[in-house]
Amino acid sequence: MALKRITKTDASFSLSSMTDIVFLLLIFFLVTSTLINPNALKLLLPKSTGQVSAKATVSVSIKDWHDDTYTYHVNGNETPLSYEAVEDELITLLQSEEDPTFSIFSDESVPVKEVVAIMNIAKRNHYKVILATQPE
Repeated sequence: MALKRITKTDASFSLSSMTDIVFLLLIFFLVTSTLINPNALKLLLPKSTGQVSAKATVSVSIKDWHDDTYTYHVNGNETPLSYEAVEDELITLLQSEEDPTFSIFSDESVPVKEVVAIMNIAKRNHYKVILATQPE
């Protein structure tokens, strides 16, 4: 004698709530990914294993145009400044800071003398400097 079940289980699953969650996560990651990159300039930073936890409020970027010209950008501003104007800009931006610190973002193809010139500005004005690198 074969007994059969009258009620059958329904194995379907509604994906409408799952798609809502996926879209919310997508929007969240799109918004937060635009906040991560502090620089508007695309620089290929040198690699390093040592990382500093200090936070700099001002950044100086040195861009190499591969024709022996280098441009200086303060706080990711796309309009370049001359070397002489960089020091004046740093003084005005860091004068109200208690512990003035700025970071240097430099292409890995920029010669060391250009980076050292910016470091000399920090030494003259008693600023702390962080050299930005990429983690290895």
